[in-house]
Amino acid sequence: NTKEGSNVLCGEPVSPGTYEGRIRIIHDPSKAKLSQGEVLCCHGTDPSWTPLFLSAGALVMEVGSLMTHGSVVAREYGIPAVMGLNKVTERLTTGQLVRIDGSSGVVEIID
Repeated sequence: NTKEGSNVLCGEPVSPGTYEGRIRIIHDPSKAKLSQGEVLCCHGTDPSWTPLFLSAGALVMEVGSLMTHGSVVAREYGIPAVMGLNKVTERLTTGQLVRIDGSSGVVEIID
C-alpha cells in the first residue's frame, strides 16, 4: 500500500495501465488545447470533454468513480486514469512530469 506524501497522490484506480507524461490542467474544454500525450488534469468531465481524450496520455480527476463519464471513456480509449484526487488541479501544475498508475490509483510527481 502506497501512502500519500509530498510527491505521491493516492486516488481511485478507474482505468488500468501506467503512463509517464506532463500535466495539463484544464478547466474549460471549449477553450483548451491538449498536446498529444499530455496528462489531462481536471475537476470532472462530461461528454463535451470527449475530444480531449484523443490526445490525452492519461487522466487524473478530482471527482468521479468507476462508472462516471471520465472513467468509462478512459477505459474505452485505453488510457490510464485515477480519480478522487482531492484538489488535484491545485496540487499539480501544468508542465509537471508525473507517473500515473491507473491500476493502483497512484500518481507520482517526478519533476
